[in-house]
Amino acid sequence: MILPKPDLEDIEIQLLLQGLYLYYGYDFRNYAQASLKRRILSFIHSQGLKNISALQEKLLHDRTSLEQFLTNITVNVTSMFRDPSFYLCFRSKVIPLLKTYPFIRIWHAGCSTGEEVYSMAILLQEENLYHRCRIYATDTNEKVLQTAKSGIFPLKLMQEYTQMYLKAGGKQSFSEYYTAAYDHAIFRTTLKENVIFAQHNLATDSSFNEFNVIICRNVLIYFNQILQKQVHTLFHNSLCNFGILGLGKQESLRFTPYEQYYEEIAKGEKLYRRLN
Repeated sequence: MILPKPDLEDIEIQLLLQGLYLYYGYDFRNYAQASLKRRILSFIHSQGLKNISALQEKLLHDRTSLEQFLTNITVNVTSMFRDPSFYLCFRSKVIPLLKTYPFIRIWHAGCSTGEEVYSMAILLQEENLYHRCRIYATDTNEKVLQTAKSGIFPLKLMQEYTQMYLKAGGKQSFSEYYTAAYDHAIFRTTLKENVIFAQHNLATDSSFNEFNVIICRNVLIYFNQILQKQVHTLFHNSLCNFGILGLGKQESLRFTPYEQYYEEIAKGEKLYRRLN
């Protein structure tokens, strides 16, 4: 019996990921392989490299190239009030629960450049809850965290964000939350007064607190089933009883080992409440 010949690029990718993990501690081994492969090949093309083995040699010997690779390989697509109905539902279904708590800890896992963190801060301010909240905004990529910390975003996006803010139940004029300077919008510093930005890797790091709310949207879709299960375990162990878990539109608790430990708060909005 002749076994099918393995794809050489797939072998090289496994060697590359193993090398990055062993040498730097960055663990992409359980990311969804098809999309990861596309991003790696795109990076190789942009660098004019011959193949994946050449990329491995470059990354293991050049820290600057590694930083460029990490920026390109991680997906950082986000926006303010993304999926406005999610925030509208959070405002109507979750806020009344949070108002019964004296202090609220929120974890935005995989926050990328922070647009959704500022969206949540605005929502909490409008519901007069922000002063009782501590938001932990984490991502594995230090470079995108620097953007998140700055609170400065392209001015050209504000018209789109204004429409999404209004659809999300916004109560004021969206322009009150930022100052326009040249081609950028600088958001109020009060929005990040209760936010702690920090590096955290969902693939390798453990829980660091107990939370009332965990938001992790459009991140798990880039992981394979092994890593998704690992992260769901992390979230379940990090949520307090009756804590809230918010996922992305294409993500779900269905068919995970933790499906039975949550109740759906609102159908279709991927907001779940942990059961006791």
